[in-house]
Amino acid sequence: MAPPKLRVGLSGLGRMGKRHALHFLNSTPRAELVAISTPDDAEIDWAKQHLEPFGVTVYKSYEDMLAQDGLQAVVIASITSVHADQAIKAMAADKHVLCEKPLSTSVEVSQSVIDAAARRPHLKVMCGFSRRFDDSYRDAHAKATSGLIGTPSILRSQTCDKLDPSGFFVAYAQHSGGIFVDCSIHDIDLALWFFGQDSKVKSVVANGITAVQPGLRQWGDRDNAVGIVEFYEGKIAYFFASRMMAAGQEDSTEIIGTQGKLTVNMQPKVNLVDVYEKGGVRREFPATYYERFKEAFVREANEFVAICLDGGELPMKLEGAVQAVRIGCALQESLISGEKIWFDEMGRRVERSRL
Repeated sequence: MAPPKLRVGLSGLGRMGKRHALHFLNSTPRAELVAISTPDDAEIDWAKQHLEPFGVTVYKSYEDMLAQDGLQAVVIASITSVHADQAIKAMAADKHVLCEKPLSTSVEVSQSVIDAAARRPHLKVMCGFSRRFDDSYRDAHAKATSGLIGTPSILRSQTCDKLDPSGFFVAYAQHSGGIFVDCSIHDIDLALWFFGQDSKVKSVVANGITAVQPGLRQWGDRDNAVGIVEFYEGKIAYFFASRMMAAGQEDSTEIIGTQGKLTVNMQPKVNLVDVYEKGGVRREFPATYYERFKEAFVREANEFVAICLDGGELPMKLEGAVQAVRIGCALQESLISGEKIWFDEMGRRVERSRL
């Protein structure tokens, strides 16, 4: 008898949705992609061409997909504004959930997902912070946890996209929650991972510019931004996010401890090939975040499926996803207002004079 497979449905076939679909179809041996849903006609046409021939049922209604007989888990890769609602509906239908980040652009709505998951503890519910599944970041975290660099005290991390002059990011900004909630959310999660999930934020401050895409301002966003987060434990995180890199995707991190430091991807490259030519020596960059983290996304899918089938603990607490949104939203607010935002040790907003 063949070993059981996790029967998976997928919501959304945008940029990441298509990739998740192909991962679960071709690169996740213990899963069976049985259904997808999308309200978008172009995405339905894509699914009929690339997924339906392999036995995947195509739905226009998310609720109809949830009702498919035998469905066990749902991957949510729809637009951010419906992540939380779809996650809660999936749990109500007794399905495991892997949700693309963020759970929501709202702290309160993100918390509603946590509350729903708490009512169904037998379900596995995970927010997909893909860098936790990357070999290099896992190695750096293991080294930091071993005490190799003493106590991690400063983290500098950036998510910098290659310039897309098509206007995609301007349109995307309507729903993304802003550059800190969309881009820097990964770096924020890394800070919480390396500093400890229970780290308490003392203050946040941010600034930014629109150097190449002024249309972002109509949505309260910027194409380049810097944020600083101070923690009560005497630690600081510095984040840089950009939408205008010329060479390619530049996602890198530096963790500075009391006895040394670790860096990840400080000199980005596609592979180990260096090009020697008349003008000098160069290396090629990954063009997109997906080129950089494809294997991490595949590992994320496989580990999620294994935990759903075999039991065990998820590699991250769902509460951390809310914490990351809370920090990202505060940074985005500071970016627009120009004001530094303070918190007490209970996480409540306070005026500086009360600290």
